[in-house]
Amino acid sequence: MLKPGSTIGILGGGQLGRMLAIAAAQMGYRCIAYSPEKEIVAGDVCADVFRNKWDDAQAMAAFGQACDVVTWEFENVPVAPLAALGEKLVPNARALETAQDRLNEKRFVEGLGGQPAPYATVDSRSDLIEAIDRIGAPGILKTRGEGYDGKGQWRIQSAHDAEGVSIPSTPAIYEGFVTFEAEFSVILARGADGEMVFWDSTHNIHEGGMLATSTLPAPDSVTMQVEKARNLARQVADALNYVGVLTLEFFATSSGPVFNEMAPRVHNSGHWTIEGAATSQFTNHIRAICGLPLGDTRTIAPGMVMRNIVGKDANTPHETLSDPATQLHLYGKARALDGRKMGHTTTLKFD
Repeated sequence: MLKPGSTIGILGGGQLGRMLAIAAAQMGYRCIAYSPEKEIVAGDVCADVFRNKWDDAQAMAAFGQACDVVTWEFENVPVAPLAALGEKLVPNARALETAQDRLNEKRFVEGLGGQPAPYATVDSRSDLIEAIDRIGAPGILKTRGEGYDGKGQWRIQSAHDAEGVSIPSTPAIYEGFVTFEAEFSVILARGADGEMVFWDSTHNIHEGGMLATSTLPAPDSVTMQVEKARNLARQVADALNYVGVLTLEFFATSSGPVFNEMAPRVHNSGHWTIEGAATSQFTNHIRAICGLPLGDTRTIAPGMVMRNIVGKDANTPHETLSDPATQLHLYGKARALDGRKMGHTTTLKFD
């Protein structure tokens, strides 16, 4: 159990790291961030920032020496340099390795009895044509690594589209479209002792591949499938010996929950928990990696909606505060670019 005043290292400098550092500060911990990016918004609330490349072995070793425990805020952190952190890294690197390759991730989940969308590996145009012929169209061509919020993805409407799409130079995967009634996520926190808690699953709506809103209560199409989805998430967390907050995204379909992807971290669809749950996802992640007991995850309002503030929508965000039930979170990003998450609002509904 880490004592107050201990130092938590956060790999990555985005908004998730920012909110983790705020939660850590409330419990008496100091945070430092490590990121190669020019803009490190987590640095606004961290005691120090290591602005170095991921493969700078000397800098990573120095960062590890300055920390009592190290975690990450996004899953595209290169794994190899993290060996310098040893057992200070929580969760362990296997979770990163699994989530960083969509093919490995799907095979891992299948091995636990989960049902992903139909898929095929694509390393060439002929592979893509063969995949479309076997799985059908429409579908989505995705890079196996990197990519999030709709990045690194190409929609394929028909076999004819395969002739015109630019095949990525990195390994890719083709996924068939899933007919679904709703999208939802299962977010859990697991302690080092194996204790596990879940938050209520929100109904998630995406626009352009990016999460737009997360809403509670979720429709019956979601709630009827949550328990089965939680069982899979529980198996994933145990198999990885995971410590911290873990997220699995699902499609609610007529044949049950279909696994979409895994995020070994706090998640956008869980931002509502800051105001809407007894203990937020950020607080429970800090509790877990510091060896503290996990907090109560019950929802404290009959309903709520979390909305992302994207791009130029950030120009007038304070207008949302005309609703006294709305809470505003801005991430401190300097440039309001199209498709860039600038903040979010959470509106609790008590009637």
